[in-house]
Amino acid sequence: MPTEPSVVATLSLGGNEGDVTGAFRLALKRLASTPGVEVVARSGVWRTPPWGKTDQPDFLNMAAALRTRLSARGLLDLCQDIEREGGRQRHERWGPRTLDIDIITFGDAHVDEPDLVVPHPRAAERAFVLAPLAEIAPDARIGGARVADLLTRLGAGEATPLGPLPPD
Repeated sequence: MPTEPSVVATLSLGGNEGDVTGAFRLALKRLASTPGVEVVARSGVWRTPPWGKTDQPDFLNMAAALRTRLSARGLLDLCQDIEREGGRQRHERWGPRTLDIDIITFGDAHVDEPDLVVPHPRAAERAFVLAPLAEIAPDARIGGARVADLLTRLGAGEATPLGPLPPD
């Protein structure tokens, strides 16, 4: 259910199983077709090594910025619905997945609930989040620091830009 007023939220999308770019297109279309949600920017696609559990294929990642009237909880519910529509099954932490969507920022809000923490608590440690996010929201803040500055400090590591999301 939409709430007032609108805020700009940033999302990180990732996956390493199946048609990941197709899952990204599905997610962006579903977000854009939701009342109270407007996709205002999206990064290109990046290839990144797995994080946490490293014995799996590389991931594809991208970021999106939304203007939304949904609450943070409403946006989380929407993202989890989209993940399920994209074939996501939660078997193993940091394991392979068809689609993962994380809320990185939600305006200036700080949310600390058992299943929702915003800004994302580990975003500043992850090049696979920061590199795509720096393309579209370099001045967004995570923990008081600009995304562009966090990426400079961390470095892009093995994050490799692949270009725009291919069309259908």
